[in-house]
Amino acid sequence: MTPVTLAAAGLDTGDTAWLLAATALVLLMTPGLALFYGGMVRTKSVLNMLMMNFVSIALVTVVWLVAGYSLAFGDDVFAGLVGSPDHLGLAGIGPGTLTGSVPTLLFTTFQLTFAIITAALISGAIADRMKFAAWLVFVPVWTLLVYVPVAHWVWGPGGWIAHSLGALDFAGGLVVEIACGASGLALALVVGPRLGFKKDAMRPHNLPMVVLGAGLLWFGWLGFNGGSALGANGLAAASILNTLVAGCTGLLGWLFVEQKRDGHPTTFGAASGAVAGLVAITPACGTVDILGGAVIGLTAGVVCSYAVGWKFRFDYDDALDVVGVHFVGGVVGTLLIGLFATATMTGGKEGLLHGGGPGQLGRQAVAVVAVAAYTFAMTYGIGKAIDKLMGMRASADEELTGLDQTVHAESAYDHGVLGLAAPQTPAR
Repeated sequence: MTPVTLAAAGLDTGDTAWLLAATALVLLMTPGLALFYGGMVRTKSVLNMLMMNFVSIALVTVVWLVAGYSLAFGDDVFAGLVGSPDHLGLAGIGPGTLTGSVPTLLFTTFQLTFAIITAALISGAIADRMKFAAWLVFVPVWTLLVYVPVAHWVWGPGGWIAHSLGALDFAGGLVVEIACGASGLALALVVGPRLGFKKDAMRPHNLPMVVLGAGLLWFGWLGFNGGSALGANGLAAASILNTLVAGCTGLLGWLFVEQKRDGHPTTFGAASGAVAGLVAITPACGTVDILGGAVIGLTAGVVCSYAVGWKFRFDYDDALDVVGVHFVGGVVGTLLIGLFATATMTGGKEGLLHGGGPGQLGRQAVAVVAVAAYTFAMTYGIGKAIDKLMGMRASADEELTGLDQTVHAESAYDHGVLGLAAPQTPAR
């Protein structure tokens, strides 16, 4: 995704039509994520997970329209760190205002869908145990203090990572994947592990939901990455193909590891591997060729299949592997741009394997460290502040009973929801 300005360059109806479709695709990713995460949690917290994702749509939308868009994509006002408040509440932006060749209102909405799913992704790290009320406070604060500044650094006019440093992030390896992964780790440390972590089996309760959610994510990801070209053009086509290829090689890489390590490939592994490949190609889809995309996806599938086990070794409860898949996959994809970037995609910059030298790899590494450090530290501080103010952790009784009943007074099996009969054994 290239930085843009508010300078009108003439409306292009083809570009506008494609970005309208891509925006709808990216919004669909959050309900897809809800299903993906909802199938991964235990039966007693399914609806709570769905609610955490769905409510993020509403919370982030309000913050984005009031202040987020202006501070992320307004003209830079201080050292590439923050945008201008000139467009708070979308002031001065109307149907005739253009960003490049598309209406600014559409560009604003497209970027909003990115902010929504980034916040929602964090919920997987603290599944089963965070107070819903605390989540309602955390999401808008996090969006304004963490997501918005990073988006300006990478994509905003004059943002320091893109302009001063020269690092590349086409569709969100830094802004979305590394930001949500580092933030998920910080929040998991603040909230603490689930009761029974490392002792009780906490397997996904509904694998068909997981696969359906992964499929919707993959479908939406075509708009996520392809739409980041901001036009109906060859770059969008190449980004979509890279996205498809990396999802496939990520899936195959994860299954290869499972077969070699465990003796059997799993449905859960296939869904996780596809997502890992999609995560890794996100920053690189508009900067590498098809071979590079395939290698990036394969690398992420293999590396992330091992990374999800780190939580047991290092004793942090990242419930749904936000760190192992999104953070690690985002790091893999962002760094490998430094190896595989090609001038035919970037318009100039090249990676080490295409004769560009080690410089781009170094710039990618600096960007990874900067974004990871900032998002972790800020999220940890926000989490601690909310914990002191109102408490972040549900009570032990609420957690043991399940947040569906204790918070929402309902069950996924009420009224035939999901088309399933109530379980004959107590919910895990």
